[in-house]
Amino acid sequence: MDGHGERDTDTDTAGPDAAAAPDAAEGPGAPRGARTDAATEAFVAHRNLLFTVAYEMLGSAADAEDVLQETWLRWSGVGLDAVRDRRAYLVRITTRQALGRLRTLARRKESYVGPWLPEPLLTSPDVAEDVELADSVSTAMLLVLETLAPTERAVFVLREVFDLPYDEIAEAVGRSAATVRQIAHRARGHVAARRPRATVSAAETRGAVDAFRRAVETGDLQRLLDTLAPDVVFLADGGGIARAALAPVVGAAEVARVLARIRDTMALVPAEVNGCPALLFRQRGAVDTVLTLRVAEGRVTGLYAVRNPEKLSRIERERALSR
Repeated sequence: MDGHGERDTDTDTAGPDAAAAPDAAEGPGAPRGARTDAATEAFVAHRNLLFTVAYEMLGSAADAEDVLQETWLRWSGVGLDAVRDRRAYLVRITTRQALGRLRTLARRKESYVGPWLPEPLLTSPDVAEDVELADSVSTAMLLVLETLAPTERAVFVLREVFDLPYDEIAEAVGRSAATVRQIAHRARGHVAARRPRATVSAAETRGAVDAFRRAVETGDLQRLLDTLAPDVVFLADGGGIARAALAPVVGAAEVARVLARIRDTMALVPAEVNGCPALLFRQRGAVDTVLTLRVAEGRVTGLYAVRNPEKLSRIERERALSR
């Protein structure tokens, strides 16, 4: 619960692969095959959008995929003749399922070993071209969203990222439109106080990431220090499975020492992760670590290293996100 008296939502789990969209219960008013095809067509048409909504709410691709399976199960049982706006209806189902799963994730994180970081996504170039979308799925922003209560996070994502009307959001979260406006205002202020102040262009970020990669690869300590902000913070997520620092590493000299220990054993490969330039650390061909970076004024101010193998099982698969 987020402290604002939100009502319970459907939270059943499991189900077939949502992408396959199998035969399921259908509404009246059309032949069986036609209704199934219409439901499948609508779901597939909005699948990338629904995945993006779920991922931004959860920070986990695995859980977002589970939410899509749950969404399909409910959608396949809806009488389509009664649905005026299929996109809005699907978003409402997805949001309710994600809200229920958020509470499960919160309990899971209480016993998580070390820092928790969002599951990284290998994203296509078109995600980076949509500046607002890329910012909303960046590691830094997802960590800010983690500080919101569940309903605040849902309202913020649906309003600020997907620009849904307040009445549609109210249907999705089970509140009045007036209450949703208040929640949106509160969430907006919360995020504004915690998100990076300066807007950094994609070119500036790419330049800083390239300089950082070259410095790590050459082993030039001074060159590496020059790429790091004095108060840079390094967070590593091993999940108690892979070796990782259990607390944030702060300061350029300390971070440089951490990076020096892994330089000789892994190859660094540039990639687009969560809509931003990033690095994949490969060991014997397999991805061992995904490193995303936060940049300000030409220097790296934040490093986020995901090493938990459970969060890397999907990293070779490029994900299509959309608004």
